[in-house]
Amino acid sequence: MDSIDTDATHDTSSKMALDALRQLVAQQAAFPQRPLPTERDLAVDFGVSRRAIRRALAVLEAEGHIWRRQGKGTFVGPTPPSAAMSFARLSSRTNFSEVMEARIYLEPALASLAALRASGEQMAILRRLAERTTHQQHASEPDAEGIELWDSALHRGIAEAAGNRLMLDIFEMLDAIRLDPAWRDLRQRARNTDRLSTYSHDHHDIIGAIESRDPAKAATAMRGHLRALQQALDHVIQQDLEASV
Repeated sequence: MDSIDTDATHDTSSKMALDALRQLVAQQAAFPQRPLPTERDLAVDFGVSRRAIRRALAVLEAEGHIWRRQGKGTFVGPTPPSAAMSFARLSSRTNFSEVMEARIYLEPALASLAALRASGEQMAILRRLAERTTHQQHASEPDAEGIELWDSALHRGIAEAAGNRLMLDIFEMLDAIRLDPAWRDLRQRARNTDRLSTYSHDHHDIIGAIESRDPAKAATAMRGHLRALQQALDHVIQQDLEASV
């Protein structure tokens, strides 16, 4: 299958908007009655497109962190997220293998804890995020930017549902490191229709295990999912090495 093309600039723009909005929402948590700035103002303030702002707001709404009222504006929800950490600079001090190794140790534990601790509301959010991720992956014209954004939101939702703030901070650090443009390109080239279908099934297996309150199954499903990602990325790296010889 052909790899899915993308515009890396758009990808960065959406993630930048999402990170900036997470911080804004955290700062405005004490003023839930005050609407957030308009999409146009946010785009100007953050130096991104309105399309990037709309994408980021859609993620925050699906996560339950903001809500919108027609003609009134966008407001901070009852449970604001922690301010996003910015550790992208660490990407120069680590490598792909270390990041995947860390994810394979961390995220199964987060999925296991989520199966024990996720509230009914959090489970509903995870199911919505999984459905939106699946929609992006099965679109007739896959949108790599959307896939990145919703996939990241789903994994972050699981980390939040685990109920361990320190582990969430570690997850956010890894997620920030993954923003390195070279690593984004690697992930995008490792995607194809068959793999996206597999990842979609993986996500639903993980969420199903969390909903069933089965921590062992949730951890196993997450570990298998991450190992499949790791193998796909290893394959692309090997192809690059062979091409350079």
